[in-house]
Amino acid sequence: MDIQTLRDSHPDHWMRSSAIRTLALDGVAAANSGHSGMPMGMADVATVLFSKHLKFDASAPRWPDRDRFILSAGHGSMLIYALMYLTGYADMTLEQVKNFRQWGAITAGHPEFGHVAGVETTTGPLGQGIANAVGFAMAEESLRARWGAKVQDHFTYVIAGDGCLMEGISQEAIGLAGKHQLSRLIVLWDNNGITIDGKVSLSDITDQVARFKASGWDVFECDGHDPVAIDQALTAAKASPHPAMIACKTHIAIGHAAQDTSKGHGALTDAAQMKAAKETYGWPYPAFEIPAEIKSWWEGVGAKGASARQEWETRLAALSTAKQAEFARIFSLDVPNKLSATIRALKKQAAEDAPKMATRAASEKVLQAVNPVLTETIGGSADLTGSNNTKTADLGVFGPEDRKGRYVYYGIREHGMAAAMNGMALHGGVRPYGGTFMCFTDYARPSMRLSALMGIPVVYVMTHDSIGLGEDGPTHQPVEHLAISRATPNTLVFRPADLVETAEAWEIALTQKTTPSVLALSRQNLAAVRKTHTYQNMTAKGAYILAEAKQKRQVILMATGSEVEIALKARDMLEAEGIGTRVVSMPSMELFAQSDEAWRKKVLPGGSVRIAIEAGVRMGWDRWLLGERGRDGKADFVGMSSFGASAPYERLYKEFGITAEATVAKAKALL
Repeated sequence: MDIQTLRDSHPDHWMRSSAIRTLALDGVAAANSGHSGMPMGMADVATVLFSKHLKFDASAPRWPDRDRFILSAGHGSMLIYALMYLTGYADMTLEQVKNFRQWGAITAGHPEFGHVAGVETTTGPLGQGIANAVGFAMAEESLRARWGAKVQDHFTYVIAGDGCLMEGISQEAIGLAGKHQLSRLIVLWDNNGITIDGKVSLSDITDQVARFKASGWDVFECDGHDPVAIDQALTAAKASPHPAMIACKTHIAIGHAAQDTSKGHGALTDAAQMKAAKETYGWPYPAFEIPAEIKSWWEGVGAKGASARQEWETRLAALSTAKQAEFARIFSLDVPNKLSATIRALKKQAAEDAPKMATRAASEKVLQAVNPVLTETIGGSADLTGSNNTKTADLGVFGPEDRKGRYVYYGIREHGMAAAMNGMALHGGVRPYGGTFMCFTDYARPSMRLSALMGIPVVYVMTHDSIGLGEDGPTHQPVEHLAISRATPNTLVFRPADLVETAEAWEIALTQKTTPSVLALSRQNLAAVRKTHTYQNMTAKGAYILAEAKQKRQVILMATGSEVEIALKARDMLEAEGIGTRVVSMPSMELFAQSDEAWRKKVLPGGSVRIAIEAGVRMGWDRWLLGERGRDGKADFVGMSSFGASAPYERLYKEFGITAEATVAKAKALL
């Protein structure tokens, strides 16, 4: 349908959608950067979605039973900013729109969760939004099953572009959604056939309609500029028993000289061309000016969900006081009081029994105690359930047959799993954790980074954390992955040494509200190192004195995880030679760095030789070896400087020199 026909046949709709188009043009032009074409092309779809289908209340943007709208094609962020301004979100003022992409404005270049109340997730890295949406839909299904449709009953809508669908994560996501028959998930594909380089056909011939159908989705198609056709497609998609994709045939940068070209993808700032486009729209108003009658109509769209929200509040208030309190607790990410007592009891028993076990098995033991207490957890694994030890007997399996199940078989989809967990955490009401091998943090990395960027408490259970996994060889032996995880801002990395430290790490991870956690856990059995029960969570300090020097202290050995027992053995050998040696366990560098200076000085005073022992690369250790009060030049590292090899783990530790004997030799050489 051409523009003149649209203007003639749907004049009111056309002017309302053109408010989005012109705000996008004006915002990008003012910033002299951004992406004009997608908001212009999808303005008609967004207008129909928001006005006729989306359940939301602009005055209560965090209402738990709202529909979720996710702009997976996050480069077109002016679309969501325009919609929020038009519908009356309090913080999205016209001044914010005018300051698009500027310092201090909430209108960042790509939508940022936490900056704007109506942005459900950070998007921009293509494919992340559609994959997050799968997690949103899974959380909705889970909560609806457990709380009833009177409390949780809503849809998740996604606008995705050609780039989102080309990214590999999209296949992981749509395969998972199809398997789980997530009928409340609707993806609106901006089918404009254009990428930055040119036509999509330059790089891709995929039949997206066939691909979605093959993955268990129902697919609908419409003219993405015809409001009647868009409305009919959305109505049919909502009635579908499967996840639904609507292929919306659109023109990028519609009405502009750059329409249907790669130039239309980016910033359209030429004043004459903008003027001509607005004339084509029949839009005679100055930059950023929205006529009162159009703004009033859009504000009515933003307010129409208030009655649905109020009815939901009435239904929630009809629940028992205990249930209301529990609902508030899970959405505020508070933990039940019983959690700390459960962890303490487990620690006490572990200190008494001193079991020799892999920390992946220790993690399972913690989860067996915690999952019945923290009933909002949803666990999972990327096809490594028996290796990650993430499933406990009480969880049940989430699927179309059992929406109350709390364990997800993600399949070989590390990236999709991490993105779905982000979506669950962002939806609220659940605490997701999921496992794979530590080495495969590489496959999950973009979503793990976004967990940290958004400040959401996803827990990554990463087992087989070193050359200690043995015979699988260097492809599966992580050496740089601890350093990469530690280098990521706002991420807690734990490498516990035994069951006690593992329990403490889990307690910290499960009480976070704005920080994800990575648990690096061993495949091989480890000796218990914490044999005296302490009420205090020592892991929360990041590092602590595990064994003090008997002689005058000359050496401090620092270690994590499986290497703590090596440090203890080296200490015994050094002490036998009259060399006083302290052992410091450092399960979390991040928490140690956050601890007060007095504690850090107490644990790592100056004047002693320092050696760090870890079956990974040295990067990240120099602060504790040479910085603060360490003696320059009187430090060394026992660990990896290369990739591993295929052999039994005992042989690998010996061949790579990660032994008590090598540690003693380095200490004596430094003295």
